[in-house]
Amino acid sequence: MKVLKIFIVLFLVTNFSGLKSAEVNDVLKNKILKNIRCLICQGQSVYDSESEFASSIKLIVDRKINEGLKEKQIYQFLREKYGNWVIFDPQLNKNTYVLWLLPLLLFLLGGAIIYKKLKKI
Repeated sequence: MKVLKIFIVLFLVTNFSGLKSAEVNDVLKNKILKNIRCLICQGQSVYDSESEFASSIKLIVDRKINEGLKEKQIYQFLREKYGNWVIFDPQLNKNTYVLWLLPLLLFLLGGAIIYKKLKKI
């Protein structure tokens, strides 16, 4: 009888731990798919798109997660295959300095103009 109870407890523990792993994989998959741009649809993420490209990317991401790749490794794979434009949130590198620094420069320039205008009054 004790063996049966132990077997039932072990069975339940392994099933629930498997569900948690699947849920974590689904959360990671959805996070990645929301950050990947569909190359067919204008301005839509792969998560929201129903195109053939989006369907294939969903399968690729799912397969890569099941292979054990981390989020950064999956993004790197997609960058190598489709280029930097496929990721909605690009990395800071020599090609994206302007993209990241332009809003800051515009904010500082606007602040300087407002400061000069207020100083004259």
